[in-house]
Parts: sequence; C-alpha cells; structure tokens
Amino acid sequence: MLQFKARLMDEAAIGRALKRISYEIIERNRGTSSLVLVGICRRGVPLAQRIADAIEQNEGTVVPVGKLDITLYRDDLDGRADPVVTATDIPFDITGRHVVLVDDVLYTGRTVRAAIEALMAMGRPATVQLAILCDRGHRELPIRADYVGKNLPTSKAEHVVVRIPPYDEETCMELCEKVH
Repeated sequence: MLQFKARLMDEAAIGRALKRISYEIIERNRGTSSLVLVGICRRGVPLAQRIADAIEQNEGTVVPVGKLDITLYRDDLDGRADPVVTATDIPFDITGRHVVLVDDVLYTGRTVRAAIEALMAMGRPATVQLAILCDRGHRELPIRADYVGKNLPTSKAEHVVVRIPPYDEETCMELCEKVH
C-alpha cells in the first residue's frame, strides 16, 4: 500500500516541463524532419502526445506519435499470470527516423530496455532518444534519459506516481511511500 508524502508537480509545472522538453527535442534534432515520438504504454502515451502538441505549437509541424506496449519484452514475466497486452500502434515506419521514446518515470531502466528491444523488432531507427517526466535514480542498467522533466533522488521505499488523463482525473506528480 502506498501512502502520500508530497505533491511534486502540479498540472502547470508538468506543462512547463513538457514544453521545455519539446524545445530541447527540436534543438537537439535540428528541427523536426525524420522525428517521431513513441509513448510507452500507459502514461508515456499521453505525455508523448502533449510533447507533440507543444512541438506543433512551436514549429507548426505535426510530429507523428505512436504507442508501444512492451509487456512481452519485459524480463520479469515469470509465467505465473497471464500478462495484459494492449495494442502497439505505430502507424509509421521507424527505419531511418529519429525516435524519441517517452515515459513517465525512469527507475531501474528495465522498461526502457524492453522498449528498445520492441522498437528494434520493428525496424532500425537512425537514433533512439529518451524523454522522461521524472528520473528517480536507482538504475540497474546503463540507461540514461536525454530529456528529463524533473530529477528526483528517491529511496527504494518511495514511489513516484504520475497522474494524467485519460487514466486519471487530474494531472500531477506525487511522491508516495510504501507502508506495511
């Protein structure tokens, strides 16, 4: 069970972070040609769409957005339960494109490893970059984000919870702690 500790970001702060990330993506990629965003299911998808909307507002260019389910690429499936798989929807070819993976929280790096593996099964991108709303540390793999909304050192007992529509009724980021 998780117990609320603190609100880290409200809707306005998340909006500012995503707007900043959109500018950083444009700058690093020298524009938007060959750029695509891929949100990692679940909360990475609406974050990717919000970044794409900010890029469109800034540059006047529509950047394609895809949705990636990494369930079957996870290294923690142990056969005890049937995994719930949602549909991957990447309606464009990623080969030769600059792919920005988007997710809410970067922790051990295992989700990102699975996402890269799933992407490589679909094609060979020119580059794969990573945009994260919150980097909380505790990496188990040599993975780092290219774009970070907030760096937040945490203890292993703490959890960062991102709330965002359509999965939640509000937009915020909270720090919670596991209680026994």
